[in-house]
Amino acid sequence: MAHSDPQILAGRRILLGVSGGIAAYKTVELARLRVSVGCDVRVVMTPGATQFIGPLTLQAVTGWPVSTDTFDPQQEAAMGHIALARWADLIVIAPASANCIAGLHAGQADTLLHTVCLASTTPLALAPAMNSQMWQHPATQANIQALQQRGVQCWGPAEGVQACGDTGPGRLQEPTELYQHIVAYFTRGSLAGCHLLLTAGPTREPLDAVRYIGNRSSGKMGYAIAKAAAAQGARVTLVSGPTALACPPDITRHQVQTAQQMYDQVMAQVSEADIFVACAAVADYRPETCAEHKIKKGTVPRSLTMVPNPDILAAVAGLPEPPYCLGFAAETDQVLTQAETKRKAKKISLLAANRVSATAGFDADENALTLLSDQGRIHLPQQSKQRLAQQLIHHLAEQYHAYLTIQNS
Repeated sequence: MAHSDPQILAGRRILLGVSGGIAAYKTVELARLRVSVGCDVRVVMTPGATQFIGPLTLQAVTGWPVSTDTFDPQQEAAMGHIALARWADLIVIAPASANCIAGLHAGQADTLLHTVCLASTTPLALAPAMNSQMWQHPATQANIQALQQRGVQCWGPAEGVQACGDTGPGRLQEPTELYQHIVAYFTRGSLAGCHLLLTAGPTREPLDAVRYIGNRSSGKMGYAIAKAAAAQGARVTLVSGPTALACPPDITRHQVQTAQQMYDQVMAQVSEADIFVACAAVADYRPETCAEHKIKKGTVPRSLTMVPNPDILAAVAGLPEPPYCLGFAAETDQVLTQAETKRKAKKISLLAANRVSATAGFDADENALTLLSDQGRIHLPQQSKQRLAQQLIHHLAEQYHAYLTIQNS
């Protein structure tokens, strides 16, 4: 068992889904193992699961009420299924019945558990448990394969004698085995052991005591990248311009206002970074002077003298021993041409180009990116920034490890 290193799971937020099946009784031990090492475990049960094990049992083990009803008036008054979907670091469904798996594949939302999964961008793992013939049926296998192609992990099933008397694949893996899978997930992420330094959000360049020059960046893309990198095991330091976003769990955030402050904070942190991601929309220029008091209407100057801000990405990439750098280029026209020019001028390994429009980019919930490197281009289509960030981190990890291989050869 993995009790030898309990710090791996300490503070992790794990949502345990329980679907209908005789193996549901094993989830009590699984929940207990996770709580014993400091995990915060919440449980969602399908109506079928409650026929095999009582919610009060799991409530007693986890210390939290068990959620079972999509239409619970107390929970849904605060959109409880959305809150659960956003809360977890990992969702594990054990046991995952054939019906549960089929519903996940089809995108159904007929139970609270299916609704939470459909509303979540959190990584999902399934521990199947069913009769061996049901497991081996082409429909179940097709459902599992489709889910795995979407990034869902499948832990098991084990083989052996089943409750119905049949022998074969279909048994739920033992709680200790599932526990090991969870430990491995948080230990062996694609960026495990890496320190990722990230900038996000806008900067504000003051004109006077109350006014500033800024842009429409919301910080959503950068914060989504921070969360996705942490989910893959990275130690994330976030240098953020002013946003209304909450800091994701387990991430160190330094808040700044101006481009100069962001530069200073990045340079103070970069010596410890393995990867630098420059996602912030940094102002290229700032007013030469800032009035100490509010400029009155009748005294507003007709022109402003602007001076350049430091180029944070170029400064980091130009260090004697720079981290692996991922830059961003937000453009409105000739996007790929201008982005490639930027990448070569700043001598960075990877650059993400995006077109700013009314529905994507700044201050929007969706975005699309094209990744540019010496190896070519990879297009990531328009989608939610959370899902886009997960895909981006996948490609970043691949490029980073390839870069390390070359450096060490």
